[in-house]
Amino acid sequence: MRDYSDDLAALRKRLTEAEGYLDLEGSRARLADLEKEVGRADLWDDPNEGRKVSGEYTRVKEDVDALERLKGQLEDVETLHQLAQEEGDDSQEPEIEQAIAALARQLDALELRSLFSGEYDEFDAVCEIHAGAGGTDAQDWAQMMVRMYQRWAENRGFEFELDDISEGQEAGILSATFILKGRFAYGLLTGEQGTHRLVRISPFDSQARRQTSFASMLVVPFIEDLSDEVTIDEKDLRIDTYRSSGAGGQHVNVTDSAVRITHLPTGIVVSCQNERSQMQNKARAMQVLAAKLAERQREERRAELEAISGPTTQASWGTQIRNYVMAPYQMVKDDRTKYETGNVQAVLDGDLDAFMEAYLRWRRTQQ
Repeated sequence: MRDYSDDLAALRKRLTEAEGYLDLEGSRARLADLEKEVGRADLWDDPNEGRKVSGEYTRVKEDVDALERLKGQLEDVETLHQLAQEEGDDSQEPEIEQAIAALARQLDALELRSLFSGEYDEFDAVCEIHAGAGGTDAQDWAQMMVRMYQRWAENRGFEFELDDISEGQEAGILSATFILKGRFAYGLLTGEQGTHRLVRISPFDSQARRQTSFASMLVVPFIEDLSDEVTIDEKDLRIDTYRSSGAGGQHVNVTDSAVRITHLPTGIVVSCQNERSQMQNKARAMQVLAAKLAERQREERRAELEAISGPTTQASWGTQIRNYVMAPYQMVKDDRTKYETGNVQAVLDGDLDAFMEAYLRWRRTQQ
């Protein structure tokens, strides 16, 4: 019977460390307080307060349950290992190995939490993709990026909401705005902000020449209620309505239901066309505008623009954060972290977690 004592001891050490950086004792105490709060009969008299308390309760309970579940699983494996050793039962080795591997994977996911250092990392994210240099290829690349992040969201169980899309002249899109909803969505996506460069044989070139194209990704945290942080004066807004178009499916309306809002003092423009009515589109556009204005205020409170959202540059040569090369060889490589993979198709199908984790680890070394 193989001795797994060292493997189990390493897992025990990692679990103890996780209980420390996730503050298990503090979370248990906070959970007890929140259980009293969610049981209050008058909690939902103020809907904003109700959402805030119930949301925190869900997050804290999720952390406590995850740690206690891991602790129970580890104790079960330790007991199984001890009994197998005492009885010299080699038949238990496969089960013990599988359990150790599963525990290691779960601890890997927990340890990623320790890399989230931003104030807004737990929040949802508003994302914008814009085609850059490269003509029709760039517009097609922008559309491919939207699909890539939608697949990534689906793989993680996140919600993907496409709010606005501007179609390209021949193919692809000029721009798109979407919201990704899930815990730590913003924290995971912060490293995706910047210029993405694609190199491939152009499907739009009759001579099948290699083409380089660019698209940019912008990310800001999305918070449902920003009334305490942002005040928007209706007099500062220009609101235009127009007919919805593009890939909205059954939600696209043949009336002038789409809404474009321009915030005159800052020049920020937001649009939404994917909801069922003009009123719903306006409400969603106002939420996105509030998120952008809040981000602007946060930037202004910091000495350096890069403190929360990173620099914004034109999507063209020399500005990329990541290269996606499909010809003459296959490789995706991040210029900051140097992480790379040869499986380009998997990345385009949403396999981005390794790039995101590499960025978070790289960010910690920079800090």
